[in-house]
Amino acid sequence: MEEVSRFPLIGEEFPKLTVKTTQGVKTLPDDYKGKWFVLFSHPADFTPVCTTEFVAFQMKKEEFDKLNCELIGLSIDQVFSHIKWIEWIKENRGYEITFPIIADDMGEVAKRLGMIHPKKGTNTVRAVFIVDDKGIVRAILYYPQEVGRNINEILRTVKALQTSDKYGVATPANWPENPVLKDRVIIPPATSIQEKEERLERAKKGEIECFDWWFCHKSLDEK
Repeated sequence: MEEVSRFPLIGEEFPKLTVKTTQGVKTLPDDYKGKWFVLFSHPADFTPVCTTEFVAFQMKKEEFDKLNCELIGLSIDQVFSHIKWIEWIKENRGYEITFPIIADDMGEVAKRLGMIHPKKGTNTVRAVFIVDDKGIVRAILYYPQEVGRNINEILRTVKALQTSDKYGVATPANWPENPVLKDRVIIPPATSIQEKEERLERAKKGEIECFDWWFCHKSLDEK
């Protein structure tokens, strides 16, 4: 029976891919070992919404850099098209795109990652794969062609994932600007009666705060 290929899911290894980019041939995720990366596809070069997205990504690149996170674009266009487009962006919008863009002119990468937009020809959806420094897919976001992405949300997601990894916590809705918890983080629920009692004791001592034993939170400054 023929094996059915599917795109990777959250928690799985990002598939090994050799790709052509505006900065030469790269192998994913191997060339980014020890770094996080955000791989995002756009429908086509020289299109208005995609242009605004690339400018927005470039404007936030230093913040991604601080998180040890690289940016990689992708569309089903050839390298010369990418190069001409980023030249246009620099000349007309004043921003130099410094991250690589994959030229998936045969559509093989887009098909492998489930990026092709049904009933839209060979255009890709606005897909986002967030991959950690071990090559594991940590988040996947998909947007239709008509909706430009919120780059701050992608940046926030990387920050939240790294915070969760470092401190063993979860982040609430709209973190770090939750209307109730502000920038506080959520402690995973207790997994035993003993742990529940220990957690309630910590709350009595003021070490953490709890709405109930299963819903406790703390500041990242607290141990």
